[in-house]
Amino acid sequence: MATAPRPRTTTRDPEEITRRLTAWLGARLPGAEAVKVAAPESNGMSSETLLFEIEHPRPPARACALRLAADPAAYTVFPVYDMPRQYRTMRVVAEHSDLPVPRVLWLEEDPGPLGAPFFVMERVQGRVPPDVMPYTYQGNWLHAATDDERERLEAASVGLLARLHDQVPATEAGFLALPGEGDALRRHVTAQRAYYDWVVGGRARSPLIEAAFDRLEELWPRDPGTPVLNWGDARIGNVVYDGFEPVAVLDWEMAALAPREVDLGWTVYLHRFFQDLTAAFGQRGLPDFLRRDRVEARYAQLTGHTPRDMDFHTLYAALRHAIVMLRIAYRQVHFGEASVPADPDTLILHHGSLRAMVQGSYWG
Repeated sequence: MATAPRPRTTTRDPEEITRRLTAWLGARLPGAEAVKVAAPESNGMSSETLLFEIEHPRPPARACALRLAADPAAYTVFPVYDMPRQYRTMRVVAEHSDLPVPRVLWLEEDPGPLGAPFFVMERVQGRVPPDVMPYTYQGNWLHAATDDERERLEAASVGLLARLHDQVPATEAGFLALPGEGDALRRHVTAQRAYYDWVVGGRARSPLIEAAFDRLEELWPRDPGTPVLNWGDARIGNVVYDGFEPVAVLDWEMAALAPREVDLGWTVYLHRFFQDLTAAFGQRGLPDFLRRDRVEARYAQLTGHTPRDMDFHTLYAALRHAIVMLRIAYRQVHFGEASVPADPDTLILHHGSLRAMVQGSYWG
């Protein structure tokens, strides 16, 4: 991880994007300019983020962030980038909860101006736990924090999930219901199977991912529970913090109606993913931070709902993450940055932990 080249995250020309953005902005705010435009950044090689400031006597917000659908020519991580869906999700969450969601300003569904649909939101100042190198490694603000400070951040972050799940009526998020038959969990897993089939189309399939799908069926919950609005990418790397308090909840592209535990499993596992990598490279990491038992207990205390079937849901999170990682690896192959090994499962960075989950030995 420390020496592998980082895969490219954009194929767009920053100068062209700046010029086109300024033209688009001028049509909405006559005389306005987009200034101090940063080069496009990508979050997980998915939607791209453009940071800029508006120069205008009365801007709706001076510091802005633009979320741009992935370049269709860039071997995208996901098959569809539904920017209106993200925009609408953020508005619903802002209207029906007290979560700190950035104020959305404009939605552009026409791909003409920037080459793909996008929306603009107010930019919130603060700091985000890093992914590269992960916050579990030494040398970043969260790792350097005290145990009490990390405890505050953990409590506040689990509280975000509790408030989201409790406060936003599922009826207001009906547009996030996934298509298909069966309950919300069955539809969610069916959608992941379809995504996996898209990822491996024309390429080597993953025996490990397919074994994980089989194991899910063996662990399937008797009662999946009532669906709620799931954030989807529920992890601290998608939160802006002021000190150790959340001030902005970002990245809603994976939002869906699903059982509460789908979000909880993702939160627990994505931390363990970073922690396992850190330990594999000889560092202690943060083994007591965001521990599964503590997250479950805190969520139950806040909501009155005791998380159920978490072996299923953490396995499901690891499986979903594996599919994304496989797509990113095949993206590197597409751009000549890597080659396909004899065992395609080794393209999945956490294949060892995923295999242990399938075998039932990961959590001890």
